[in-house]
Order: sequence, then C-alpha cells, then structure tokens
Amino acid sequence: MVTIRDLLNRIRWDREFGAGFFELGYLDHVEHAIVRVPFRNIFFEEGDSFSFHLEKETGETLTIPLHRVREVYRNGIRIWQRPGG
Repeated sequence: MVTIRDLLNRIRWDREFGAGFFELGYLDHVEHAIVRVPFRNIFFEEGDSFSFHLEKETGETLTIPLHRVREVYRNGIRIWQRPGG
C-alpha cells in the first residue's frame, strides 16, 4: 500500500495525476468525524514531512498531522484509505 506521504507527493509533483480535483478526509477531534477538505486549501511547510496546514474559511490556519488523514478522493472517488478503517 502506498503511504499518505508518497500519495501527497504524487498529487503535488505529478502534473498528469495531480490534474484532478482532490480532497483529503482527516479525523477532526472537535467534530469527532472525518472532514473532507479540498486539496487546494492546504499547504505544506518546507521541511515538514509530518503535517500540512489548512486555511479555514474563517482565516484560521490549522496544522493537521498526516497520521490523521483517513481518506483521499480524486474527482469524488476514494482512491486511498488508511488501513484499518
């Protein structure tokens, strides 16, 4: 199984594969649910391979550890799910 880190790098750097509409589903501890966010709303800090940053509509920026990513969708179809759930 491909790791989330490898998949995110492919989305970011493979032009052909990354041309789709991607969403990440991460476990939100406040909502106690998996929240899907568009890939275009996240950004990566250089040198940080353990988390990404999410800018919310309110302007607030959250740091989300990669281990909380549970699903990845491409054009509405789930292409990756963390093993075990």
